[in-house]
Amino acid sequence: MEAALWTAISLVAATTLGSLFYLGSRIDALGSRLEARIDAVDGKVDAGFARMDARFDAVAARLDSHLERHAS
Repeated sequence: MEAALWTAISLVAATTLGSLFYLGSRIDALGSRLEARIDAVDGKVDAGFARMDARFDAVAARLDSHLERHAS
């Protein structure tokens, strides 16, 4: 009877450890995919800010030229 109990305990422990390792690998894979998506979004956000900076620079140049015409 004691041998059957230890066998059951070892099977539960092995199953639990196997499940933990499996879930750990799945979480790592999910983290890698999530990181790739975040990097893609980060690139899009950086491109959007670069476009806005270019537009602000263009508006600032137009405003400067306008003020120079009327200031003289």
